[in-house]
Amino acid sequence: MTDDGLPPLREVINSFGLAAKKSLGQNFLTDLNLTGKIARSAGDLSNSVIYEVGPGPGALTRALLMNGAYRVVAVEMDERCIEAQKQIQAAYPGRLEVIHGDAMQVDERELIGDPGDKDIRIVANLPYNVGTALLIKWLTAENWLPWYKSLTLMFQKEVGDRIVAQPGSKAYGRLSVLAQYRAEARKLFDVPARAFVPPPKVTSCIVQITPHEEKPDTPNQKVLERVVSAAFGQRRKMLRASLKSLGVDPLPKLEAAGIKETARAEELSVEDFCRLARHYES
Repeated sequence: MTDDGLPPLREVINSFGLAAKKSLGQNFLTDLNLTGKIARSAGDLSNSVIYEVGPGPGALTRALLMNGAYRVVAVEMDERCIEAQKQIQAAYPGRLEVIHGDAMQVDERELIGDPGDKDIRIVANLPYNVGTALLIKWLTAENWLPWYKSLTLMFQKEVGDRIVAQPGSKAYGRLSVLAQYRAEARKLFDVPARAFVPPPKVTSCIVQITPHEEKPDTPNQKVLERVVSAAFGQRRKMLRASLKSLGVDPLPKLEAAGIKETARAEELSVEDFCRLARHYES
C-alpha cells in the first residue's frame, strides 16, 4: 500500500490490464513522488476544482487529491482506465468525478459546473497525440480572461520548448506567440522517459501557463493567428514576401507597425506581432 492506502500504480496497471494504447497517445506515470511534485506546482489546490485530461490509472489524480484538491473532474476516453479510477473514487468520496469522453469535443464548463468560490485549474499529463491541439483550444477561449486560473501541463520537451521560446531561437514560432501574448508561460522542470510505462522515446516537461488581463492594445485573436501563421508558414522568407499570403500589400502595414520589411518572423517579439496584427485589424 502507498500513503493514500491504495495499491501501487504498477499493480493497478497489471490488475486492470492497462497496456498503454499508442492510438490514444498513452504513457502512464507511475511515480507518486513525481506526480506529487506536479500537483504542488499547480498552486493552491484546496481552493481549486481541478480539470484533468487522460488520468489513466490515476497517478496524477491521486497526487492531486492527496495534496488537497477540493475536487477533481477528469475526462478519459479509455473505459479500462475508468474502471481503475473507481478505486480512487471510493478512497476519496465525493471528490472525484470521472467522465467517459473526448477532451477535444467536450464543453469543460458544462462538465465542471458551477465551481462556486473555487478556482478552476487544468492539471494534466496530456496524451502526446492531442496535447498541442488541446492547448490551442484552451488558449483561444472566446472570452478572456478564460474560465481557468492556470494550466499546468505535461508535454514532450520539444513542444514545451516551443511554448516558452523567445524570439531569435529555432523553437520560436506560432505556438510561442499564441501562448505568450496574453499569458505568462514558463517551463517548470523536465520529466525523464523512465518515469513512464512504457517509457517514451523522448524527454517530457511540465509547463505552466497563467493568463493575465488583456492589455488595451491586444489585437483580435483570430487576426493575430492569421498574421502569425502567415509569417511562420514561410519563416525563411522576409516578411514582405511571407505576409503576401494574407491578400493585402504588407509593406504599408509593416511600415505603420515600425517593422523592417526585410525582417523574418523569428526576429519579431510577441509585442511586434501584436502591433502588426492591430494594423491588419484596422
